[in-house]
Amino acid sequence: MSYRDEIHEMRTELKALYKAIPGATKGFAELSKAAKEEGVLEHKHREYVAIGIAVAQRCQPCINFHVDALMRAGGTRQELSDVLAMALQMGGGPALMYAGHALACWDELEAAAAAK
Repeated sequence: MSYRDEIHEMRTELKALYKAIPGATKGFAELSKAAKEEGVLEHKHREYVAIGIAVAQRCQPCINFHVDALMRAGGTRQELSDVLAMALQMGGGPALMYAGHALACWDELEAAAAAK
């Protein structure tokens, strides 16, 4: 399955989850919105932090979502690579495996955008 397909599938699953338990998920949605809007860091820099944590925590759907968001926020592949290097330093071997997924996701999404 492609990264784009994984992103679409996860969004579909999350929509169903939010519908099934709106009270429990509403708080997370509000937290997410506040984390993206408040403070002094630019949105792009917040996405770098999220990707670093997602790699270190080994959350593939998180990696996919935040790579996609980083691209839309104006990040670059080289900047992503620098963040992945720090995630590797913090997360060791398991992070290495997920960093590979993050870079592959970037490359696939970039190629799809260029093909449009």
